[in-house]
Amino acid sequence: MKKSKADRYPLTAEQRKSDDWNPLWDTLRDWDPDFVEAYLNFRSSPRRRGPLTPKVRELIMIAINASTTHLYAPGLRRHIQNALREGATRAEVLEAIQLTTVLGIHACNLGVPILAEEWAKHASQARSVRIQARKSRAPVAVRSVKRKRRFS
Repeated sequence: MKKSKADRYPLTAEQRKSDDWNPLWDTLRDWDPDFVEAYLNFRSSPRRRGPLTPKVRELIMIAINASTTHLYAPGLRRHIQNALREGATRAEVLEAIQLTTVLGIHACNLGVPILAEEWAKHASQARSVRIQARKSRAPVAVRSVKRKRRFS
């Protein structure tokens, strides 16, 4: 019986479902799936065994992707989104970007505009959630009484 790709390459299958799959890896996966599986095994070792929280790991990944020697905008955006989802504040993400300036100011040139875009999206989504939560807390009878008063 032939194994499926997901069975032969479980780390690749898991990574592709995550918010951390790099679409640039698709061709490499097609050409050499064994290499991609070995790379993901190596790359994921600290995540599986390390003591850092997901938020701290994302902040470190932000610094790596923003660093002058890397300057990888898609990865930076993905890790900013992940860090915000893990509860990072704008100030924490900004500090991670600023710490990379020891390598060069280019980290801020790349990172700050992306942080501004992602923070605006994140804040807007959080605002929508809070508004919906407030609306759902009011009892139905109270809402209908308030409506009647407005129209009478």
